[in-house]
Amino acid sequence: MITLYTAATPNGHKASIMLEETGLDYEVHAIQFSEKEQKQDWYLKINPNGRIPAVIDRGNDDFAVFESGAILLYLAEKSGQLLSSDPKKRSEAIQWLMFQMGGIGPMQGQAHVFLRYAPEKIPYAIERYQNETRRLYEVLNTRLKDHEYLADEYSIADIATWPWVKGYEWAGLDLDGLDHLQRWIDAIAQRPAVQRGLDVPQKVEVDDKEQAEKVKNVASNMLI
Repeated sequence: MITLYTAATPNGHKASIMLEETGLDYEVHAIQFSEKEQKQDWYLKINPNGRIPAVIDRGNDDFAVFESGAILLYLAEKSGQLLSSDPKKRSEAIQWLMFQMGGIGPMQGQAHVFLRYAPEKIPYAIERYQNETRRLYEVLNTRLKDHEYLADEYSIADIATWPWVKGYEWAGLDLDGLDHLQRWIDAIAQRPAVQRGLDVPQKVEVDDKEQAEKVKNVASNMLI
C-alpha cells in the first residue's frame, strides 16, 4: 500500500496519474492548503520542503519519497512500468523528465504566479515567463513531430509533462502552430488512467466563494 499526500495541482496529478497507470494499491491523504498542512511538523518529516506530492511506501518499511520527479522514478522502478530497462531508452525518458522538472514546471509555474496571483502586475515578469514557457513548448512540439511520445514509448516523461502543458490557458498561452503538441495532449487525455488520476483528490462540488478560497490557497502554496 502506498499513501499519497497530494492536492489538485499539476505536480500532484503527476503522482496520482502514475499510481493509476501502474495499478499499484494506494490510499490518498488530501493535503489542506487552507490549514497549511504541508508546513506542519508531521508532514515536514515526510517532505522537508513542505510541498506536495509525497508518498510513503507502507510495504517498504514506510519509506518516504518526496519531489514529484523522484516519485515517478521510484514508482516506475517499483512497478517495473513506464521506464524502459534499455539503457538508452531509459536515459531518453529521464532526460525529458528533467526537461519538465527544470524547465516547464518552474517557468510555467512562475507564469501562473505573475499572471494570476501576484499582488502587483509586473508586465516584464509576465512576458518573460510566458515567452520562456512558449519556447519550451516549441521544443516539445519539435520532438513530437517525429515521436508519438517524448521518449517514443509512453513513459514517466509524458506523465510528468502533460499535467502542466494541458493547463496552458491558465498561463495565458495558446498552442497556435503547435499541432504536434496538441495531438499529444489530446491523445494522453483519452487514457482512462489519466482521467482517473485527475480526479485525485476526489472532486467535490463547492460554491464560488469556497472555490475562490481554494484557488487563493493554491497560489499561497506556490509562493511560500
